[in-house]
Amino acid sequence: HQQGRQKSKMVKHNNVVPNQHFHKKWAGGANGHARGPIHVVTWFHQAAQKKARRMKRAAKAAAVAPRPTGGLLRPAVHCPTIKYNAKVRLGRGFSLQELKGAGISAKFAQTIGIAVDNRRFNKSAESLQTNIERLKEYKAKLILFPKKKLAAPGKGEASVADQTAASQFVGTVLPLTKSAPTTENMKITDDMKSSQVHSVLRVARTDAKLVGIRNKQKKEKDAAEKEKKDKK
Repeated sequence: HQQGRQKSKMVKHNNVVPNQHFHKKWAGGANGHARGPIHVVTWFHQAAQKKARRMKRAAKAAAVAPRPTGGLLRPAVHCPTIKYNAKVRLGRGFSLQELKGAGISAKFAQTIGIAVDNRRFNKSAESLQTNIERLKEYKAKLILFPKKKLAAPGKGEASVADQTAASQFVGTVLPLTKSAPTTENMKITDDMKSSQVHSVLRVARTDAKLVGIRNKQKKEKDAAEKEKKDKK
């Protein structure tokens, strides 16, 4: 009986002896369940969960209608630290200085879907102006409904025709757009084809490396010629 059984091959060199434990999902499950009865992790309710999430999103959108589904308007801010400060993202809320520049009070801003952060302040005129323009753009596109339904539109509120034609905005309010870098095409001339770029760069590196030695040699040569003239 022992002859029919295959012998396990030993690994070469000083490596770890193979002792893998497979099929742990059958004993304990993929989510860290205790060892014991067989626990197979299944996902048969994937389609049902997908439908439940979609219905929950639709119910949430209907509850906040006609407000946008993406939430409040957020400012464009730079990330902290030197490593990430070149990146622009959406911040917590607009500063009081930005709201003042756009002609919107902090109290009124919170009622028309604008996020306000009392602790934030502006450190540059560029970021201040960017967010002021962002608020003005939002204010121009805003359709303000009356506080009470079926009430006559008041000052600054949309007309009945605009209210009827309005639809709920889906997605992030005024998302940040990343402009693509512009490149210019040019015609390749005969001088470009004939020049050896590698040689030009090699000579430039050599000149930069020897600039100090060559200046020293030039000074010594000038001093020697001056001394020679003085002796004559």
